[in-house]
This record gives sequence, C-alpha cells and structure tokens, in this order.
Amino acid sequence: MTSPDDLLHLERFSICETPDHQDIQFLDDRLYEYNVSRTGIADGRLLAIILRDCANTIVAGLYGWTWGACCEVKTLWVHNQWRGQGLGTRLMAAAEEEARTRGAAQMVLSTHSFQVPDFYRGLGFEPVGQIEDYPVGYQQIFFRKRLK
Repeated sequence: MTSPDDLLHLERFSICETPDHQDIQFLDDRLYEYNVSRTGIADGRLLAIILRDCANTIVAGLYGWTWGACCEVKTLWVHNQWRGQGLGTRLMAAAEEEARTRGAAQMVLSTHSFQVPDFYRGLGFEPVGQIEDYPVGYQQIFFRKRLK
C-alpha cells in the first residue's frame, strides 16, 4: 500500500470514457468495504434479473442490490419492441419479492422525468426528492417504496 508521502509523486490521472469494467468493480468493492467498516452491515448482495429471447439476446432486465434492509434498483430496461407488455412490471415484482426474501424493508430508485416516473408511482413508489436540470430541462426523481 502506498503512503501519504507517495501522493506527492503521483503525476497523472487517467481520465477515460470507456473504463475497464474490472476497474469499476474494484472501486465498487473498495467502497462497499468502507461502508461495511463504518456501518457494520455486511449483508450486501447483487441482484440481477435478466430476460432473454430464444436467440439468447437480452430483451429486458433489472440490476441493483440489497444491503442493510434496503433494495436499490439501479437499472430497469425493456427493449422498445417489448415495452407496454408488462415486462417492466413483472421485473419489478420479481425484484420486490426477492427483496422481501432478503429482508428488505424498503426499495429505492431514481429515474428522470422523461423516463417513466408514473410507472413507479403506479407500483406504489412515492417520490422523496428531485434534482432540477439533471439533465438540463428535466429532473432526476428519487423514489421509495416501503415494504410491509
């Protein structure tokens, strides 16, 4: 491990638009380790639900995690061709069921005003905050659903 004095010798940052997935995973793992060390909560588990067609192509999916009695949905995506057929609802229901199985008391997520905030409201999520002009002219909206 480097010492604080070594920081004086660092000469460059590596800025890139296409980071290596292993580098991102490294950062995520270190942040999780820090969070565990600060909270004592070490039950974090990834959650992915993927739907593939007959050709094994992903047509819909959900990604997130559970940690500390909470489930965070980071990504929900359905291919344009399959939208409006209930796949998003089914993915969210499966995530909620798994979250309950893992002991989650709530689910959280964020979306943008140009995406589908009413979809989440219809699933029982309540808005708990928003950021204006992210991106410019729109809002990022944060939602929570308490699980009973």
